[in-house]
Amino acid sequence: MPSTSKHYDTLETRSPEEREEALMRALPQQVAHAKQNAPFFAQWLKDVDPAAVTSRAALAGLPVLRKSMLGEVQKKNPPMGGLVTVPLSKARHVFMSPGPIFEIDTDEPDYYRGARAMFAGGFRPGDVVYNTFSYHLTPAGIMMESALRALGCAIVPGGVGNTELQLDAIAAIQPQGYVGTPSFLKILVEKAAELGKDISSLKHAFVGAEALPPSLRKMFIDTGMTCLQSYGTADVGTIAYESESMAGMIIDEGVIVEIVRPGTGDPVPEGDVGEVVVTTFNRAYPLIRFGTGDMSAVLPGTSPCGRTNMRIKGWMGRADQRTKVRGMFVDPEQIAEISRKHPGMGRLRMVIDWVNQADVMTLKVEAPNASPDLAKEMEGTIRTVCKVGGKVEFASPGSLPNDGKVIDDVRKYT
Repeated sequence: MPSTSKHYDTLETRSPEEREEALMRALPQQVAHAKQNAPFFAQWLKDVDPAAVTSRAALAGLPVLRKSMLGEVQKKNPPMGGLVTVPLSKARHVFMSPGPIFEIDTDEPDYYRGARAMFAGGFRPGDVVYNTFSYHLTPAGIMMESALRALGCAIVPGGVGNTELQLDAIAAIQPQGYVGTPSFLKILVEKAAELGKDISSLKHAFVGAEALPPSLRKMFIDTGMTCLQSYGTADVGTIAYESESMAGMIIDEGVIVEIVRPGTGDPVPEGDVGEVVVTTFNRAYPLIRFGTGDMSAVLPGTSPCGRTNMRIKGWMGRADQRTKVRGMFVDPEQIAEISRKHPGMGRLRMVIDWVNQADVMTLKVEAPNASPDLAKEMEGTIRTVCKVGGKVEFASPGSLPNDGKVIDDVRKYT
């Protein structure tokens, strides 16, 4: 249960060194558990000695299991692909997200680790909260409900749609909190104003699953609500969340987060944009180095709110930049292979354009020692790796955008 302080518990204010030591002490046990009890990980990590995975450097040597792979893995061994350590009879729910991708939860309290984020969002034991996430097949509604129940809140399972009926329910029940997408909250606020419905009981909004533009957040604040957001996935639960300081998103205490260069498992320097890779300590669904496909970057320092865990900027787009050029797919893994074949380069960025009614590929390369011979050599590598030709343009070190893009499709068809 949360403390009476402004933080959920003392884990949030540990020294970074204490937290890292605890995570690295638990990590080899989780890797061993996954190998021993989840058939997929027994094969996926067959050459890994769990006892040796005691540092971030060692963790970075493990393969990344990307979300884009889950559908195929589960299709080969339905429904869960050998990814879980419990029989389905031990699950509380089985969900089907778009893809389809299947997930489970269990009876473990706060299975998705959302209570900490809810507490940071202003919710407290005894609050009544209106939950407008869907309860049908996908886990969003249950994810939020399990977090709120762990926190000690009562939940109104509103779901989506039936706007006027929902406004009547809010006016009658007078919940203190809203959980759902920012776009549906906007609909509720505007419709309430139009119909003269009283929803002034709502003091805290906890939103997710969509972008939250500053103008929309301001609209909610102007109505008398705080409005904070979290970031997570159906597979791993909460990954990071905002606090009252709104200075980035704080990593949840129950996961290890890495930011890696898209198409690789290589961590990027602090501040660089890359793919969010998460390792969980969930015993039933022990995802090890799970590539979410989402982009973000680490923020320096700690949050002004006093929570000491690493922070990220939040959602910054998708890492899956795969595209088709002259009938051939080009993806981030291929750009990573080109980089490996030509070590010593800085950022690489493949720009795809439409020129004179044809696709044109240009690999922009930050090279400390550019030369015509190197350009010719790299153009040969492009053709070998991508099976389609492209030219090379050199750029000065540090000049390419730090946005995580390794493939930039700028084609405009006219």
